[in-house]
Amino acid sequence: MSGSILIHGGTVVGRDGAAAADVLIVDGRVSSVGTGLGAAAAAAGASRLDATGKLVLPGLTDPQVHFREPGFPEKEDLASGSLAAIAGGVTAFYEMPNTKPNTDTPERLEDKLERGAGRCLSDFAFFLGGTAENADVIGEWESMPGCAGIKVFMGSSTGTLLVADDPTLERILRSGTRRVTFHSEDDPRLKERYAAVRPGTHVREHPHIRDVECAVRSTDRLLRLAEKTGRKIHILHVSTADEVRMVRERGLGDLVTIELTPNHLFLAAPDCYEEHGTWAQMNPPVRDRAHQEVLREAAADGTAACIGSDHAPHTLAEKAKAFPTSPSGIAGVQTTLPLLLTAVRDGWLRHEDIVRLCVDGPARVYGDTGRGPLAPGAL
Repeated sequence: MSGSILIHGGTVVGRDGAAAADVLIVDGRVSSVGTGLGAAAAAAGASRLDATGKLVLPGLTDPQVHFREPGFPEKEDLASGSLAAIAGGVTAFYEMPNTKPNTDTPERLEDKLERGAGRCLSDFAFFLGGTAENADVIGEWESMPGCAGIKVFMGSSTGTLLVADDPTLERILRSGTRRVTFHSEDDPRLKERYAAVRPGTHVREHPHIRDVECAVRSTDRLLRLAEKTGRKIHILHVSTADEVRMVRERGLGDLVTIELTPNHLFLAAPDCYEEHGTWAQMNPPVRDRAHQEVLREAAADGTAACIGSDHAPHTLAEKAKAFPTSPSGIAGVQTTLPLLLTAVRDGWLRHEDIVRLCVDGPARVYGDTGRGPLAPGAL
């Protein structure tokens, strides 16, 4: 971003709440926040944007999106995903490695960075996928420019990345120093459960097939490995009250952080499956309101470090397939902020919680210190 702009007359949302203030941005960075900025704005040659009656928030970071490039351009590409993000107030995204081919080597990471350059209008970074083949060397790659971190799939989901056994997980955890990110479902139990699924099973059974025990077993294994190795971990799209309680009870502090999705916070079984069918299908599944209530508490009380949309689009034809052949994934990068503002309206989140979960949280988890609330020096 170049040039300067004065955003005036709005209500600025920060770490401590929302208050009337103006924001002066000079050459892409916040210069000052407060009142009486007219002279500084004039000196900087700033254009003016009237925000009267509006909230002024920092750009959000979405730390979990699947933009499907390379391999699946009929679903989405980096350019269209970036535009959807910006339309939803998300000005930075971290994209997952289960594309085709998987992003699991330095060369494939460089390919994605080249694809994004000049086409993505937001900031971006890409995850490298942890595998049995790269487990011992991936730590050498995690600090490459444009690498968001290391992502490991412990349970079969969309794509072919999978590390299901503890010895390989431990090898990955002992390679490198950055926090490692996990899709936590127990693959042996998943295979056992899916083997018993009969043709014609309704999608409402999805949360019973990929049941609570699948998530709990995996997360328990993961917490033990984190304690054993001392490596920081981040658990994505936590879907169960049991896992939230487990993390709280184990009390491992910053060694373990967790992420929530709007899907699990705003949808509830069985109603979502009755109303939306396979459009509500994702991994791990949306569960009932008892789990939803605890997840909302975790978002509000600081147990959860951040929120990621897990934006995962598919074609109309794919989502129309009969369960369980229908693919899992729900789009959401453009709707996260409106949903969180709805939560503020309904009283179970505050405006400052959005900044904590969607600005400070990703920076805390992934170490991106260039982005933050609207304060002098922020991007």
